[in-house]
Amino acid sequence: MTFQIKRIYESAQPSDGTRILVDRLWPRGIKKTDAHLDHWMKEVAPTSALRLWFAHDPAKFQEFKTRYQAELSANPAVGELRKLGKQQPVTLLYAAHDPKVNHAVVLRSFLERKSKAEQK
Repeated sequence: MTFQIKRIYESAQPSDGTRILVDRLWPRGIKKTDAHLDHWMKEVAPTSALRLWFAHDPAKFQEFKTRYQAELSANPAVGELRKLGKQQPVTLLYAAHDPKVNHAVVLRSFLERKSKAEQK
């Protein structure tokens, strides 16, 4: 299972494989025709309440990770995303400014842990 993450503002590359936007809100300044998306999976993004609480505050990131992983554990859309990842490389696209403090980092880590646990 291969998942990578990338800001949606970066240009699409053939190595991206299937490109999936994993934000709940459409990113500012991107036309839908220019996004080069295969899917928009709002369902795997943090809930609005969690997103608003977090507000991309690095001081809240550890607690955000815990809360978001709990949401992902109960989210049926994760199974669909994992299924896509078994078929081909998948790039999870996000709009946040910080490449280390955002939900896509947590989502990729969650998917990789699930994959490793499944292989055992």
